[in-house]
Amino acid sequence: MFSTRKSLDKILQAYKKEIRRQISKTTSVTNSDAMAPRLDQPASKSPQNDDVGLPKKLLKLQKYHRYLSTLTPQEMPMATRGLAVSKDQSREFMACFPDIVRDLTETGKHIDVPEASKWLAKLLQYNVPNGKKNRGLATVLAYKMLEKRDNLTPENVHLANMMGWCVEMFHTHQLLLNDIMEGTEMRRGAPCWYRRPDVGLSGVNDASLVQSAMFSTLKRHFTNKPYYKNVLETFNVMLLKCSIGHYLEKLMLKTDKPDLSQFTMEKYEAITKYKTSYHTFQMPVTLALLMAGVDDPETHRQAKTILLEMGEFFQIQDDFLDCFGDPAVTGKSGTDIQDGKCTWLAVVALQRASPKQRQFMEENYGSSDPAAVAKIKDLYEELQLPHTYSVFEEATYDLLRTQIQQVTRGLPHDLFFKILDNIFRRSI
Repeated sequence: MFSTRKSLDKILQAYKKEIRRQISKTTSVTNSDAMAPRLDQPASKSPQNDDVGLPKKLLKLQKYHRYLSTLTPQEMPMATRGLAVSKDQSREFMACFPDIVRDLTETGKHIDVPEASKWLAKLLQYNVPNGKKNRGLATVLAYKMLEKRDNLTPENVHLANMMGWCVEMFHTHQLLLNDIMEGTEMRRGAPCWYRRPDVGLSGVNDASLVQSAMFSTLKRHFTNKPYYKNVLETFNVMLLKCSIGHYLEKLMLKTDKPDLSQFTMEKYEAITKYKTSYHTFQMPVTLALLMAGVDDPETHRQAKTILLEMGEFFQIQDDFLDCFGDPAVTGKSGTDIQDGKCTWLAVVALQRASPKQRQFMEENYGSSDPAAVAKIKDLYEELQLPHTYSVFEEATYDLLRTQIQQVTRGLPHDLFFKILDNIFRRSI
């Protein structure tokens, strides 16, 4: 059994490499079979009907012969809309947050410095609950699907919600630091916390406050649980991995202009894995497994393999939306080009670019000049990257479904299909 699974893993990895090899080709086939619509998708409507209500940018991209599911408003992916859960689950999750703030700041806590408790309450309320809450909701969803039915008591479900909020505080800690390091202006439709006149660079200390609040909440609710030690280890490991991810990303930006010679797919995958995939996808499921009493190393390994693959595509999707998404839908204006980030689009463009086009990127990539940004986007279209992304999305979806079907250690396939469905926004 083990050797068979190992062989399957090798086959899947070979298939993945072949997909990337095809992507890096300098020419693009505009009428390949890969562009045919999926059999499980509804038939395309007439162009006249399709055009109604679509963003101008999407209409412009229709020359690539097929819808990009990432840009279709009716099927926006998790990177834009958030994890699809029931309204009851969302309300149940949100109802727990005031209790967390009260526990951390109530009278009796730090009574000699009441102003600090007030500031912590303000910090948490401004930053933690206002995003899509993908990671926290995924923790609760995973726990409910992994735990035995008899153990899904109100008390245990409440604990899962508390764990989900600890994951959200973890993510908030990362965002607070990341926004300062990258000079981000807006976050979740509001000015970044450090941009407030009463915050500034003291936002670094505020990030530490959020981290401390996270560990305090974990101690309050889980200190007597048999999995507490492993949960703490998971949070600490994820903190290290995220820090490594930030380091790898900043390594590309040591000077005023990005070093495009460093923009390779291998380095992009490393940044993505450490900065995004681990804490966005592996972490919620790992915590849910621990809460459900599953500590078998092979089960965790299989889950990790699939979830890191999902995390990589999630970041690729985010890169694509940053450039081609509608800010009215995504909630933010993309700045990856201006920031000179090592994105999937930039890496693939450099793989395909002629010497002249590469020189063009050297001159314009990483510039805040709107004209330079527009030129890079035009180059991406000239290199047919929207079409390439759509074909890559299709192949990745099929590859991930195949990987999920190979899971054998008692993990429910439906859990991974649910997450996959939310990423791609497709019916399964």
